[in-house]
Amino acid sequence: MNIAFFLLPKQEVVCVKESATLRQTLERMEHYRYTAVPVLTDEGRYVGTVTEGDLLWFMKNHGELSFDQSHRVLLSEVPLRLNNRPVRIDANMEDLISLAKTQNFVPVVDDMSSFIGIVRRSDIIDYCERLLIAPATDEKLLGREA
Repeated sequence: MNIAFFLLPKQEVVCVKESATLRQTLERMEHYRYTAVPVLTDEGRYVGTVTEGDLLWFMKNHGELSFDQSHRVLLSEVPLRLNNRPVRIDANMEDLISLAKTQNFVPVVDDMSSFIGIVRRSDIIDYCERLLIAPATDEKLLGREA
């Protein structure tokens, strides 16, 4: 199956630029109520994924930094703990499923490494569920319960 079928396109994904400030990132994540979002370069390349934990640890380790001063810190200065690895749009389902085991979403890039969207883990689980349930239903209809 082509992973493009599962793609949530870039236009529908909440992202932040690595040139954003810490405050802008916090406010964007709060507004959308996300705990993790993709980080992109100004050119649209995927850099990594920032989490609430990344932001909290950064603020904890910089005790002199208050929320009022968070507009002075660029997101690019915040270390990212997660290594949400992307897949290319031509990747196979096995690669996607393997990454989804440890990532809430899988970033997808094109052959120029430009970010084009994400595949959510819930969509992958739904796909796997359909694969498992359909054969079981077929067996019941044929009177051959497993």
